Amino acid sequence: MDPVGVAAAPDAGPGPAWQSKCPWGAPNTTSISCSLADVMSEQLAKELQLEEENAAFPEAVAVAEGPFITGENIDTSSDLMLAQMLQMEFDREYDAQLRREEKKINGDSKVSISFENYRKVHPYDSDSSEDEVDWQDTRHDPYRADKPTTTPRKGFIGKGKDITTKHDEVVCGRKNTARMENFAPEFQVGDGIGMDLKLSNQVFNALKQHAYSEERRSARLHEKKEHSTAEKAVDPKTRLLLYKMVNAGMLETITGCISTGKESVVFHAYGGKSATEDKVIPPECAIKVFKTTLNEFKNRDKYIKDDYRFKDRFSKLNPRKIIRMWAEKEMHNLTRMQNAGIPCPQVVILKKHVLVMSFIGQDQVPAPKLKDVTLSSEDMKKAYYQILNMMQQLYKECNLVHADLSEYNMLWHDGKVWLIDVSQSVEPTHPHGLEFLFRDCRNVSQFFQKGGVAEALNERELFNAVSGLNITAENEVDFQAEIEALEKMNEDHVQNHGKKLSMFSSDGDPPIYDE
Repeated sequence: MDPVGVAAAPDAGPGPAWQSKCPWGAPNTTSISCSLADVMSEQLAKELQLEEENAAFPEAVAVAEGPFITGENIDTSSDLMLAQMLQMEFDREYDAQLRREEKKINGDSKVSISFENYRKVHPYDSDSSEDEVDWQDTRHDPYRADKPTTTPRKGFIGKGKDITTKHDEVVCGRKNTARMENFAPEFQVGDGIGMDLKLSNQVFNALKQHAYSEERRSARLHEKKEHSTAEKAVDPKTRLLLYKMVNAGMLETITGCISTGKESVVFHAYGGKSATEDKVIPPECAIKVFKTTLNEFKNRDKYIKDDYRFKDRFSKLNPRKIIRMWAEKEMHNLTRMQNAGIPCPQVVILKKHVLVMSFIGQDQVPAPKLKDVTLSSEDMKKAYYQILNMMQQLYKECNLVHADLSEYNMLWHDGKVWLIDVSQSVEPTHPHGLEFLFRDCRNVSQFFQKGGVAEALNERELFNAVSGLNITAENEVDFQAEIEALEKMNEDHVQNHGKKLSMFSSDGDPPIYDE
């Protein structure tokens, strides 16, 4: 026998059938000679053992290998097997990505989140570390506040120096911290509930009262948004009015908001075609939407309730009608100014609290206000005399006082001044009409005097020039006293002899559509 190789014994001849299947029987084939290093190899030993098992138990091995998917000795000719392997690999990569995202989001935070419910492979199939703990699967959460211990009916626990009553500061503080969980969900209490925080009764009661007030305030705001216009948006009813205008072809499209104020929001729109031939809609329109919130109109009713044109229709019991009357009042005032030839927006239509006018500007760019534009000395002088002429026309021909005239309500376009925002304008017979006129004269005089117009009159001279009155007072106090005396005389005369009704039919007012 060769000491290097291993020879097989000769065939013992035919025997029983079980001897050919016995793993300890003599092999039927002669093995090839191999080196001693190959004999000592573990890989060769595994292969030999696998061959012997296949030969001895072929059916058992086939059944055992069926349901398992491993990386070795797999028949890759089956498409189903390949699909399962690829899906398993994809699920493992997806779970690894979830773990990285989970680690990135949590960081060193005491409160952590888990994507366990979104993983594809079960924890025992995944390659995650056994040290990872999901607090959702544990019975004790270290960040959950412990239940405060109840005080027995006797009102205290402990004995002697260790006695603790129900009024103990620490016990009450922990109870107050735990009761913060009962606050409304929108009231953010932070993540300090799980810590050993102690809130005093005074702090807890203040937080509780604040939470209740915030809850009521949010409910009021939600209700108000449903029925009122916001700062740069419109309520559903106003939006429906605008949609009807577009659907009727009166407006082609509404581009966006160009100005916001305390009382209204102004939008830009492109004009469409009118239903009647005699009505011409300008190519660009300005839509003034009066806000339906009543906060800004509480102090503005004096402009309507004392106006003889609207006095009989004014009712404080229905404040929403005041807003529609406010829009109607601006429409009538603009119509008077337009008939007198004063540069102002042209009224197109009025629907409830939505007033459509011509747009002062070009290509969606509104004309700048007089306070924002830089004019030369010649243009400033020209603007001053134009405004002086418009104030006289407004007072004598239109029988109106602007009542809010300043550089904020005057636009500079095409080399001239345009007047806007005349919803608060009143007649000179108004109980405060002369006071409003004096205030307008003061604003105009101060603006142009600061602008370097040497010919600008002071407020008293400008008042006499516009009104035609000849009030000779040496100081402003006596001047205003004489104005108040004239207003008192005028009010007494109106109460004794009555006031002629204004003929709105001569103004050529546009139609009012009220649904």
